[in-house]
Amino acid sequence: MQAARMAPSMGRQLLSSRPCTLLGQPGPYSIRRPYASGAAQAVMDKSDAVSSEVLTREKPAKAESKSFAVGIFKGQLITDQVFPYPSVLNEEQTQFLKELVGPVSRFFEEVNDPAKNDSLEQVEETTVQGLKELGAFGLQVPNELGGVGLCNTQYARLVEIVGMHDLGVGIMLGAHQSIGFKGILLFGTKAQKEKYLPKLASGETIAAFCLTEPSSGSDAASIRSSAVPSPCGKYYTLNGSKIWISNGGLADIFTVFAKTPVTDPATGVVKEKITAFVVERSFGGVTHGPPEKKMGIKASNTAEVYFDGVRVPSENVLGEVGGGFKVAMHILNNGRFGMAAALAGTMKSIIAKAVDHAANRTQFGEKIHNFGLIQEKLARMAMLQYVTESMAYMVSANMDHGSTDFQIEAAISKIFGSEAAWKVTDECIQIMGGMGFMKEPGVERVLRDLRIFRIFEGTNDILRLFVALQGCMDKGKELSGLGKALKNPFGNAGLLLGEAGKQLRRRAGLSSGLSFSGTIHPELSRSGELAVQALEQFATVVEAKLMKHKKEIVNEQFVLQRLADSAIDLYAMAVVLSRASRSLSEGHPTAHYEKMLCDSWCVEAAARIRENMSALQSDLQQQVLFRNFKSISKALVERGGVVTSNPLGF
Repeated sequence: MQAARMAPSMGRQLLSSRPCTLLGQPGPYSIRRPYASGAAQAVMDKSDAVSSEVLTREKPAKAESKSFAVGIFKGQLITDQVFPYPSVLNEEQTQFLKELVGPVSRFFEEVNDPAKNDSLEQVEETTVQGLKELGAFGLQVPNELGGVGLCNTQYARLVEIVGMHDLGVGIMLGAHQSIGFKGILLFGTKAQKEKYLPKLASGETIAAFCLTEPSSGSDAASIRSSAVPSPCGKYYTLNGSKIWISNGGLADIFTVFAKTPVTDPATGVVKEKITAFVVERSFGGVTHGPPEKKMGIKASNTAEVYFDGVRVPSENVLGEVGGGFKVAMHILNNGRFGMAAALAGTMKSIIAKAVDHAANRTQFGEKIHNFGLIQEKLARMAMLQYVTESMAYMVSANMDHGSTDFQIEAAISKIFGSEAAWKVTDECIQIMGGMGFMKEPGVERVLRDLRIFRIFEGTNDILRLFVALQGCMDKGKELSGLGKALKNPFGNAGLLLGEAGKQLRRRAGLSSGLSFSGTIHPELSRSGELAVQALEQFATVVEAKLMKHKKEIVNEQFVLQRLADSAIDLYAMAVVLSRASRSLSEGHPTAHYEKMLCDSWCVEAAARIRENMSALQSDLQQQVLFRNFKSISKALVERGGVVTSNPLGF
């Protein structure tokens, strides 16, 4: 097993995402006002820094985006990263991965005991040692630095296995490498990598990611930890505390984010900006609190970490001084696909439990799998797993191909996967009835473990706003450009006849000419038509809302949520159309089954999008519902709870 770490390099690329921004070009549709929410407090160290993603004020790249998700907001079908369904592993990589899958699967089936880990509220030492021997603490660290050297797609496959068996162990490993030392991989200097990665890859030292504080959850810009440079410039003095840190009580190496004074070279003005640091416990002044008592992922160590006068050498700055937001957002964007992969694995194991029960449980003289209600539950569970798995490997492949424009898709995969896994597990308990509620089958543990996934690494609420605002940003710039073109129509005839023509046709309820014909398999043509129709409806509403609200769209959260939900559905339609098309084209044994999953998903997703877009186009519905929601919420806050009195009057 230990030989896994010594295998030939798999040519892993350290890919990072483009810095997120909502800073458009000047004009009425530019989204310049940053969004930050205090409504959803972060939980755990994989924190909700996502509001900071929309605070990162860097100039957008000039190159045209290849992102499918960006395209749908502009009413475009950008298929580069979605069709055909990507395949990135060469023969050597595939063979190496196959050699790893067997030992990792056997380890979790024969050695790891998830129920015992949950009961002990820590991962058993035998499991930890076995994981070290497998090389599981350094899966993406290059071979020359002691790691396994996996690419993102290979990593996703192994993470999926972990998710099938024990999410508590998954969090320990993920907090260590997916975010804990990922910053060193992405931004570390040669010296930093050589100093830290070998011991981190072997598991000799454990890493943690320290961003969330008591006063800064989703609004990571409000962190208070500070790092003051010494007069000699050789070190920083770090003070502050971080809460809900996974591996906080175990870690020796911390990626810590703190405010530092930064002088503007042009103006000489000193401002406080976030800087990332690699901090060793051995520096002194680093302590932690007791393990937190949690609803789920109990095997994962979660603790508050304190930094009291810690002297951090200047060479331990990660990235640039004042560039901490960029570091944090790259780390979080770079790791989200792993969550979708893990949860696809979780759903696979949970579905197996539900199917086993349904196939063997007899009620009213029939096996319950023969009942229509149970059949529908099982089918929907399978659809959710298929979509999540398709997203996970789509995003990981995009990253391995060198894409730098996958932020929205990665966020969508996290939102979708975390909500799908919760739904699948909840339905499994329902199918199993009283047995599902009992401790022994282990499904209740999985449900408890899953709840955190909708909160950490960006709450789903904040990520929905990110998806909608990031998409609207590009559309806003396009509308601004069209406005300028109208001032010189003869000099911009091509532009006006192109995009403006499409928009006019959409407003008139006509097709803009988009089609999946020639892109998807002919047997999926009807589902492709549904996807295009949904995209047309979506793009029409996006444009209308941007024209109505302009840059103030950032404040229209009722609207943004519904736009995000539809963008998620559209991306899900695209990935299953792509995957099912590949299966049909290559004659996979499961191709007909995948066609059914794809068609079923597209029918219902298209209906949801129609409903959402109709609601957003209905001024009456918006005025009544949204106004009522605001008023009801205000009354609850003023009253401190439920406003209405008991029906009995006392």
